[in-house]
Amino acid sequence: MRKTFGYSFLVFNKKNFMKRFHSIKKNKDFKEVYGKGKSYADKYLVMYVLWKDGQDTRIGISASRKFGNSVERHRFARLIRECFRQNRHKLEDGKDIVVIARAAAKDKKFEKIESAFLHLCGLHNILKESK
Repeated sequence: MRKTFGYSFLVFNKKNFMKRFHSIKKNKDFKEVYGKGKSYADKYLVMYVLWKDGQDTRIGISASRKFGNSVERHRFARLIRECFRQNRHKLEDGKDIVVIARAAAKDKKFEKIESAFLHLCGLHNILKESK
């Protein structure tokens, strides 16, 4: 059983106003991404991507209880949210992204997780400069 973390994020745009963007929150949305989306994996993460036309890019984060206790799972969720926030301008719009934790990612620093996140984004061809 996986715990999913659905959050609404706040981002600062160029005028320093906070702008909201959405995450995947509902179980049916996660199931749709798992069922219809494409997946790639590396040592630390598994990433599913589903192309959705005309919507903002949304992210969902999943970590099973096997990954660790709630502190470790929430730390992972915060790292992935920060990777997404810092690199959102590099990603194409209209995607649903689900990131799943692997046990090897438990004690890794932000730089390793961000590198794995961007590597998987490149494999999925969702980086703007990879086209």
